[in-house]
Parts: sequence; structure tokens; C-alpha cells
Amino acid sequence: MRVVPVFDDIDTGGFFRAAADGQLAVRRCASCETVLHMPVGYCRNCGSFEGHWSPVVPQGRIYSYTVVTHQVHPDFPVPYTVLLIELDDVPEVRLVGRLEGRQDVRIGQRVVADFIPIADDAAFPTWRLQEVDGGGTER
Repeated sequence: MRVVPVFDDIDTGGFFRAAADGQLAVRRCASCETVLHMPVGYCRNCGSFEGHWSPVVPQGRIYSYTVVTHQVHPDFPVPYTVLLIELDDVPEVRLVGRLEGRQDVRIGQRVVADFIPIADDAAFPTWRLQEVDGGGTER
């Protein structure tokens, strides 16, 4: 049995629909554009109950991390590294991500999202460390 996203949930469906299209998205208030993260039913800024999902650049920095060594689900063999990622476009948003294996990471290190298909119409964002060339330029 594979873990698959739920598309009809108002709080997370837009995130997973965007991922299926190869995009990273955050929920925003339709009235004032305040970021609604974690997704909530109403805007804490203006009180609107209307929101929309808006694409963001799938890049950020590692805010925190840990290595998981105890397997809790058959789809996630250990070890793997869990990341808390601060997004470049919306630094007030932090997303949880995952790297295969026990990775040599550091706080502040750059990461970029890729999208792994998990079914015909579904994908999960996955993260990889952003490479730095010999001149110190990130790519």
C-alpha cells in the first residue's frame, strides 16, 4: 500500500494538486493575500473565508533537521533525513521535507524541490541539496 495524497481536502488538496503539476504552492487569502500557513479556514488578518493556492519558487534553506532511524511505515525505509525548510519566496512558511539516507546537512544550507510521481495523477515534492560550484555559485 502506497501513501497517496487526498485531493478533496480544502486545507491540503491545492498543495497536492500543484505538486501533481510540478509546482510548490502555498495558500493565500483571496482578499488581502496574507499567507495562510498552516492552511486554515479563515484569514487571521482580515477575517475572509476565501482563499486560493498560489505557486512559489521551490527553493529554500534548511531551518532545522533530524535523522530518522526507526522505521514507522514500509514506504519510508530508514535512515532518512527530515528537513524543516524555510522557503525563499515566503520565509514565514516552513515546510517539512525529506532526503534519502543519512545526509551531511547543515542549518542554512540551500535546497530545491523536485517532484516524484507516486501515481498517474499524483506527485510528492521531494528535496535535494543545492549544489555549489567551485566558485561558490549555487546551481
